[in-house]
Amino acid sequence: MAKPSKKAKMIAEKLDAEKLYGVDEAIKTLKEFASAKFDETIEVAMNLGVDPRHADQMVRGMVSLPAGTGKDMRVAVFARGDNADKATAAGADKVGAEDLMEDMQAGNLNYDRVIATPDMMGIVGRLGKVLGPKGLMPNPKLGTVTPNVEQAVKDAKSGQVEYRVEKMGIIHSGIGKKSFSDADLRKNFDALVNAVIKSKPSGSKGKYVRKISVSSSMGPGLKIDLGDVEGV
Repeated sequence: MAKPSKKAKMIAEKLDAEKLYGVDEAIKTLKEFASAKFDETIEVAMNLGVDPRHADQMVRGMVSLPAGTGKDMRVAVFARGDNADKATAAGADKVGAEDLMEDMQAGNLNYDRVIATPDMMGIVGRLGKVLGPKGLMPNPKLGTVTPNVEQAVKDAKSGQVEYRVEKMGIIHSGIGKKSFSDADLRKNFDALVNAVIKSKPSGSKGKYVRKISVSSSMGPGLKIDLGDVEGV
């Protein structure tokens, strides 16, 4: 059995695994312990009282993080004519139609979001088995099937993220980088949590938000005191 690293020992000595942290205190503590050589992502995990195997308990949506994500989002757009020009002008990394479909079928899927105009869904539909497993399939409910591709690209580039509950009823999402100010991370935390709360499905019974924790890419997970989270 491998011995714990010096860093792991230090964290274990200084942190109480059972302590409930206020949001601001948790963010400050995580940044103190985030010692990786890269700019670690600060992440939120929310345990929800839902069973996503049932359609009326699915939680999924988009939220714009006020301080951005700190990540360069790669966006592909299926569009033609004026819409293609607008998507390109808005900063899309790749714009096309049949040519983009063939490129993706060949395995070129290095994108964080795929957007399409409604008239392109006949083409995009052929990519269901390719885009679906990666969570990239355009969806009108998420605003990724839209005639206003210009705004959709701008939203994606400026800090809009998707949240989606996983099999065990947990939502994971990054809310920024260690290099962000404490205030910006708090703004992003509040934006994400508020969006998830507003997305409470009709089939959710009992307590909806059961636990929230925050962590950094290489750091510990800290439990949040739900009493410090408005609306929970």
